[in-house]
Amino acid sequence: MKPTLSIFICLISHVLFSQGTSNFVTANNLSYKNIISNAKAIGSNGFNFELLDAGVNSQYSEFGSGFFRNKLIMVSSKKLGGLAKIDPNTREAYKDLFCLDISSNGQLSLPLLFSRILNTNDSEDLLTFSPDQKTVYFTRSSNENSMEYKLYKAVLEEDSHGNWINQELLNINREGVSIETPFVSPDGKNLYFASNMADALGGFDIYVSKINVDGTLGNPENLGSTINTKLDEKYPSLSKDGKYLYFSSKGHENIGGYDLFLSKILSNSYKTPRNLGNTINSSYDEVAYFLANKKDGYVSSNRPNGKGGFDIYTATNEEIIQTIKGRILDLETKIKLPNTIVILKDEEGNEVARTKTKEDAIYKFDVSPFESYSIAAIKDGFKEGDFDFFADRNYNTSYTKDIELLTTEPIIAEVDKELRIVIENIYFDFAKYSVKEESYISLNKIAKVLKENPDMKLAINAHTDNVGKDAYNLNLSNKRAASAVKYLIRKGINKNRLVSKGFGETKPLVDCKSNCTDEDSQANRRVEFVILD
Repeated sequence: MKPTLSIFICLISHVLFSQGTSNFVTANNLSYKNIISNAKAIGSNGFNFELLDAGVNSQYSEFGSGFFRNKLIMVSSKKLGGLAKIDPNTREAYKDLFCLDISSNGQLSLPLLFSRILNTNDSEDLLTFSPDQKTVYFTRSSNENSMEYKLYKAVLEEDSHGNWINQELLNINREGVSIETPFVSPDGKNLYFASNMADALGGFDIYVSKINVDGTLGNPENLGSTINTKLDEKYPSLSKDGKYLYFSSKGHENIGGYDLFLSKILSNSYKTPRNLGNTINSSYDEVAYFLANKKDGYVSSNRPNGKGGFDIYTATNEEIIQTIKGRILDLETKIKLPNTIVILKDEEGNEVARTKTKEDAIYKFDVSPFESYSIAAIKDGFKEGDFDFFADRNYNTSYTKDIELLTTEPIIAEVDKELRIVIENIYFDFAKYSVKEESYISLNKIAKVLKENPDMKLAINAHTDNVGKDAYNLNLSNKRAASAVKYLIRKGINKNRLVSKGFGETKPLVDCKSNCTDEDSQANRRVEFVILD
């Protein structure tokens, strides 16, 4: 598991947890019976994590805190010598920052002190870096009040090997308020953090402040009741693409203690959080989840059988594979419709993917569990078809949904000083003159107009592109025009009302000569339906 230069950090602070026997109670006061029930009800919830000891844990607490120059920064209360001072609130030494090398399998090396400048006799906690790694935002508490953290900023001295200068206490700090677990968004525009500010819905809420050009922070904005509850929320982090917020909470649909949650970031709000499921969450506390890449990350937990208070685990999420597929069909005839543009959109209408159906008229998209989508099908000569879709399963699966399109009505209009029945293009196989099945629907429209207008006579004029010899193209266009006439006769139109003629490449719609694009050639391959006097 190799971290990238983009910084994806989930940071942690204090977690208090009490344990008894069969009646043990977690920090959010769930009974053992409720924990078991919730764990079963939540299940894997669309995730499939594997947790492994990260290989760096001790009898003390360890928490991950982001990447710096491809090294993991860790917060730990490891004692440094026999004179280490003990925090009476945690009963461990005051915390310091360490850095660790990361092996290819995600295991961590022996820790070294990260910075002689940032580490002090006070208690350092979580930190986060700007995307260019030249600015660090970090938290520190005093020995006198180790439970109240303040937010600082420092910058990396130019051409130095980790010399952080210009430390300053940031403008959003308040007396009696603790600011914890900061995280800079991947684009560097926002700083997320947890705090017990006066407007918090619970003990600690998650907030966000804009990062101004000069490095100061805008007014903190509470993320609101969709994310925050009357209980504690901490440890925000974002996905690599900045589209998802991860955080830990004692509230929401919870197994016990702090659970990890995911919320999609919408344009003006946040989607209802989803528990990351029982393959990573337990009845104990899971905090400080942050990603090294799309599927690999780190998490800290105080679950049993660890080495200390909190231990760091590698967390690999084997992606749940889901697809939605189906055919595009004509509503009336059920004929398959190739050459249809099918677009997958997210719940805000943003395009996620698109495809163009082939001869089998099948579309297929990858989707994610418990996400909302819409799918639109667009084809010339048909009204746009769409439907909303929610991926409601939490396992590898495929959903099936055919889309049936309704044809548009033909138009009688003057084109190039000719009165025509204007419809979508008629399709033929390459170098062949048999009408393709999908174009039966189009020719049915022509037959309908002729039946509604029994005195109308029609010239069917076929044209080709300029690929190939002139004589060949002329002959091919004659045969294609004749094929269209034969179909209309089979639909009950008197042959005396129909005239067919091929023009080959002599009347291009786009006169591109020897520099024709695929689009130009497609436009020139056409059949026109001209109303005769």
